[in-house]
Amino acid sequence: MTEPVSRFRVVPRQSGLSVRGWAIAIGVAWLLSLAAAWMLATWRAAPGLGDARGQLRAAERTAAERQRQLDELNQRMVTLSRSDQISRAANTELQSSLAERDEEIAALRADVAFYERLVGATAQRKGLNVHSIEFTPTEAGTWNYRAVLTQNLNRGAISQGQLRFSVEGVRAGKLATVSWDDLHQKPGSPGQDYSFRYFQELTGNVMLPKDFTPQRVRVSLRGGAGGADQTFDWTLAGSGEKR
Repeated sequence: MTEPVSRFRVVPRQSGLSVRGWAIAIGVAWLLSLAAAWMLATWRAAPGLGDARGQLRAAERTAAERQRQLDELNQRMVTLSRSDQISRAANTELQSSLAERDEEIAALRADVAFYERLVGATAQRKGLNVHSIEFTPTEAGTWNYRAVLTQNLNRGAISQGQLRFSVEGVRAGKLATVSWDDLHQKPGSPGQDYSFRYFQELTGNVMLPKDFTPQRVRVSLRGGAGGADQTFDWTLAGSGEKR
């Protein structure tokens, strides 16, 4: 009788590590070698790494200090620039003010010289008188006038009254006169008051017709102590030219 075949096989146990065990051991040994190599490299590089970190921190501090100094310099530059602008503006204003004062001084000196000639020992004695009248055109098409009144006959007396004048010339090829009312474009326009001891300057503004060519100015002074009527050629102020 045949014996039944067993489904199990008896394999003899091998001594030592299996292939899988060897693979695991080799892997562990490789990892340990990497860790050892990293630790060794870190240990050897540690002194240089510390120096590099220290230098980096020092460089960062230096950069921060340089940035702070740069910010201060920029702020100082802005302040100096504003101060320079303010100084320039103040200097320009001062120069303008000095120029105006120089003009005022020159005008005052001219007035003093005129006064000295008027009341000096050799000055000719005159009663109420229109010393001069001049005109200056404006951009608006009107005319500014400047009239100087004088008297040195009665020293200490006050001359008071009103000034009026009319302008004679040519209009549309014919002789014409523009009256005080027409010059001011206002019917019944009052005269310009004056009151002075030795001399006075009167100024104002008048309008001439566009088609009118001025030639002469007839000035009238009327006051409690008498009056005066004088005729002048039409003169442009400051140029001495007649028009």
